Amino acid sequence: MRCAVFDCDGTLVDGQAAVCDSMAAAFAQAGLPEPDRNAVRRIVGLSLPQAVMHLAPETEKDARALVVEAYKAHFRATRESGALSEALYPGIGELLHALRDAGWSLAVATGKSDRGLRATLAQNGFTDLFDSLQTADRHPSKPHPAMLEEALVDCGAAPADAVMIGDTSFDMEMATAAGVTPIGVAWGYHEPEELLRAGAQSVAETTTQLLETLLER
Repeated sequence: MRCAVFDCDGTLVDGQAAVCDSMAAAFAQAGLPEPDRNAVRRIVGLSLPQAVMHLAPETEKDARALVVEAYKAHFRATRESGALSEALYPGIGELLHALRDAGWSLAVATGKSDRGLRATLAQNGFTDLFDSLQTADRHPSKPHPAMLEEALVDCGAAPADAVMIGDTSFDMEMATAAGVTPIGVAWGYHEPEELLRAGAQSVAETTTQLLETLLER
């Protein structure tokens, strides 16, 4: 069974604006200086507590915990108000359906919560497209390989028959740790050179190029 495991934010959808806005609001609520938006973009993909720790390593643990809870509340309120923007990157829908038609098993491994991932997939009509959904709610943060390993079990795929597709070095490092082929995408939040240094076998510039790379396997 050939299996393609996808990251979500920065790979399937572009949710950076909502992440940056919610992080700014959360830091403000905790009485902390607003983090640099580019720094926030670079931690997308990590589990939320680890992301906050990266952004505020010198901040007390209790204050970081307040940021985490404030972020969750702000992000949830944004979603419930209908103001959340998580647009699909061009060609993603066609890519996923083409892989399914070619007999691939599909999965997601993301730093999102279960609730957040389900909402994103439902918004884009992908609820029944994936065989496994792995999130930060049930696993250590990337680059730990646990969520990727669980996705392979769900899909009945061996590491040698699987690829991990993502936009950050965390995704590439997770794939390497799990013995899965890392493939980067250039439209996300880390630069292609970083992905290659982190172990990416290749970096696709477009979804068309990504599909060609996968179907050649």
